[in-house]
Amino acid sequence: MPFKLPIFRKKVLEVLASSDETKVMHISDTPESVYRFLDGIIGKTRPDYIIHTGDLADNVKLERRPELVPLYKGALRKLARVLKGSGAVLYIVPGNEDDPELLREFFGDSVVEPGTVIEIEGSRFALGHTWREVAEKEADFRLYGHNFKLIERGLNGVLGVNFVLLPSGKTYRVKYPGGTDFDRGYKMWRGM
Repeated sequence: MPFKLPIFRKKVLEVLASSDETKVMHISDTPESVYRFLDGIIGKTRPDYIIHTGDLADNVKLERRPELVPLYKGALRKLARVLKGSGAVLYIVPGNEDDPELLREFFGDSVVEPGTVIEIEGSRFALGHTWREVAEKEADFRLYGHNFKLIERGLNGVLGVNFVLLPSGKTYRVKYPGGTDFDRGYKMWRGM
């Protein structure tokens, strides 16, 4: 089955694919059901950096169900193939549903602590799983996930796949496929 996208999403991806700027891709709280979608977006946009801000297998609630480690490892194996196969520089922040030791097993030195600030082409990125881990950091961009909260200079990876183009600093968001929140275990968006 070919990789198909809605018209608006397709237009944003065309803009990103045609850009000569450095591309930073940010994702968070990814259930296994979106791995194929992410692989398609990576193939179309060819990001230079990929930052995942935690809960890499968000359909496996490891924090509450530690007996699911075998399922979690299987999911990490699949996502590692997608992300490492991209050729992008990776940064992985452990989330509350992640096992940091297993993340290091699959992603090695790409795993960084929540609250880490990195610099890419003169722009500072604060990386955390929750907004609290980045809200007070001095950074041009604050990347996080975990819930639907929005903060100043923040990009929430739960709401969509975020892209930052450098050096311009332009940001774009590509929505996840329908059903992603259900696959994460969210029943509904409150107030939407």
